[in-house]
Amino acid sequence: MDATYDATKRELSTDQGTLRYHEAGDPSAPPLVLLHGSGPGVTGWRNYRGNLGFFTQTHRCYVIEFPGFGVSDPVEGHPVLTAGSSVIRFMDALGIESAPMIGNSMGGVVGVNLAIKKPDRVEKLVTIGGVGPNVFSPSPSEGLRLLQEFTDDPSRDKLVRWLSAMVYDRKLITEELIEERWQAAIHPDAQKTSQMMYGSAAFEMQQQFLAASDTPPYWSMMHKVACPTLLTWGRDDRVSPPDMAMVPMRLIPDAELHVFPQCGHWVMIEAKEAFEATVAAFLVR
Repeated sequence: MDATYDATKRELSTDQGTLRYHEAGDPSAPPLVLLHGSGPGVTGWRNYRGNLGFFTQTHRCYVIEFPGFGVSDPVEGHPVLTAGSSVIRFMDALGIESAPMIGNSMGGVVGVNLAIKKPDRVEKLVTIGGVGPNVFSPSPSEGLRLLQEFTDDPSRDKLVRWLSAMVYDRKLITEELIEERWQAAIHPDAQKTSQMMYGSAAFEMQQQFLAASDTPPYWSMMHKVACPTLLTWGRDDRVSPPDMAMVPMRLIPDAELHVFPQCGHWVMIEAKEAFEATVAAFLVR
């Protein structure tokens, strides 16, 4: 199977602009929806390109590019909320009634919110870090503070510092990866989205809103996630430290947790083979 960028890229016209995505695998196989994370230069393709060859052995894979990250057309609204609505628009357009989902970091939060609000659309859920509140670790974490510093005043050096906090093995941060991420991070849509999510001013506004709001945080509603859920975590995650897993592990009724040693935030990349085997066993169970 040809799982290259050009062979898998697709476009979908919707009433809110064009959604772009990657599709690979046997058309008769069950669907698997992959949701990407956030951060400078992120795309769904960059998150999951190394895993497509494995998951297409059993599933028809759909890697959605969320609005506002420089690939799909941007839409108005907070990126986490617009990402969730884009998943439903995408599934409706392709006639996917329900599917298991894999969500990396922000993508995991998107998946959890969908499982709470649209439980009939999420068959199973796999999250990769990022889900839940900090319990013992500082908030924001080291990785998020570095992300905030980059967002407030982007530079190549700050990008390298942030990327280095994403992994356990810094050999993964190659010059090719740095250049790829830098070019994508300076896209105007990506910069606007990053400012909304991680800029200092936006962070302060979010904190003030939370303090004054009666609306409970999403993670306090995780007892409503009815689907089987696999929480995956890097033991050495400096963006969303492993103590965050305690709350979703306790609140989600049918949740299990797998922690990968010598691994940072990018579990699907840094612990690739172990992650794939663990997820494959979960999906067929």
